[in-house]
Amino acid sequence: MSTASRVVIDLDVPGPIISRHLYGHFAEHLGRCIYGGFYVGEDSDLPNEGGIRLDVVEALRALNIPNLRWPGGCFADEYHWKDGIGPKADRPSMVNTHWGNVEENNHFGTHEFMALCELLGAEPYVNGNVGSGTVQEMSEWVEYLTRDGDSPMVRLRKANGRDEPWKIPFWGIGNETWGCGGNMRAEAYADLARQYATFCRDHGDNKLYRIAAGASDDNLVWTEALMKAVSCLGCGRDVRNLFQAISFHYYTLAGPWDSKGSATDFDLDDYYRTMVKAQDIDRIIRGHSAVMDAYDPERKIGLVLDEWGTWWDVEPGTNPGFLYQQNALRDALVASVHFDVFHKHAERLVMANIAQTVNVLQAMILTDESGGLVLTPTYHVFEMNKGHHDATSVPVHVVERPAPYEHDGKALELLSASASVKDGQALVSVTNLDPSASADVVLDLRGAEIRNPAGRLLTAPKLQFHNTTADPAAVAPVALDLETDARGLRVTLPPHSFATITVEV
Repeated sequence: MSTASRVVIDLDVPGPIISRHLYGHFAEHLGRCIYGGFYVGEDSDLPNEGGIRLDVVEALRALNIPNLRWPGGCFADEYHWKDGIGPKADRPSMVNTHWGNVEENNHFGTHEFMALCELLGAEPYVNGNVGSGTVQEMSEWVEYLTRDGDSPMVRLRKANGRDEPWKIPFWGIGNETWGCGGNMRAEAYADLARQYATFCRDHGDNKLYRIAAGASDDNLVWTEALMKAVSCLGCGRDVRNLFQAISFHYYTLAGPWDSKGSATDFDLDDYYRTMVKAQDIDRIIRGHSAVMDAYDPERKIGLVLDEWGTWWDVEPGTNPGFLYQQNALRDALVASVHFDVFHKHAERLVMANIAQTVNVLQAMILTDESGGLVLTPTYHVFEMNKGHHDATSVPVHVVERPAPYEHDGKALELLSASASVKDGQALVSVTNLDPSASADVVLDLRGAEIRNPAGRLLTAPKLQFHNTTADPAAVAPVALDLETDARGLRVTLPPHSFATITVEV
């Protein structure tokens, strides 16, 4: 069975730029994301540079990852950065109370993170400690990282082997301050955000993009409190340049927090609930944007979704505090749907960070201690979509579509699409969310002559398929057949599939 759809794409009508930072990543001291994931130590038998695992770096470089957020997450608000500098043998250990109550030796700290970013070619996004830290501690960390010349923190950095300052474009002022970051009230944190932002100074030519810790899901009250801290409603005053963005977090799951379900053992009912939740990110972003528009009509303040992704029950036999989960085709479709929404809101949404990059939640890569490395289905969505980085979005209109699927009183759109143009090439991303029917899609490409079309397809026989060291390509991209049509191109998408189509324009 198949359904017919037509998607009109206006290639000559430029929209906002899709920031490459919408494809950002997140590495928290959580489970085996840092230790045993990115970092194996200099004594490891695995190829490494300064303890950083090089096959992980190589795989991520293929994604052109634009930024990496660190050290948390909840961990950020119990991390004291001075414990993670200097000779490793002299660094004090700490207890990671949020994630498994394990002891950490602080061997992966500021210098190691910056070395990782340099190996990846990614810009660092450092998240500072508001919950258990001080204004002075955060201010000194900025100075240590970014100041040149001669000062106490500059001398300390040089004593630790780094003469030149680093460039730090992104700085987080705490994390989830409504919860693990301090259980604060919105107004109380808004005052702290102003205070901390004031002392996170620009040193030399390094200009910080300060990101205030924002809401969970659709808590618009929190967003409004932060906007009131830098502007006023209808007063026509310029927004105060204290922090430059507000974050929020949004996770996709099929059940309640105490019973999220399995990443690989699920039924169609679970699938539909998951995809309805994933598509609801559009409503969430529209809500936050509407509040921000009221206080900032010129959109000087950015919106940042610096934690998103699927969250399932941990794999059986693993530490519950390590949040290790498998990654199936269903997760890839959650990612593709999110990116279509991100592109749509690119004028206000300036950054997003998948949670997380290695071995935690909706990871790009799964590793083991023996040297095994698996690229997940979600990894392939990021790779197939990388042509959207810093591209110009163009309007996409699904003018003929299958009827939405009604599930528990909520409608699931079964076809999702977005498109962009960059460097003489258009990239169209399209997802068929129907788990049982193919989609015959006409891409009605207008406003440019198209040449040399090519397509790629990501799917599998079942939604539950996932990659393992024994079968690393169970879900992997293959070539997609394209046909010319009087309106442009015609493509048939199998059930539960994601595709990208490129054309020269």
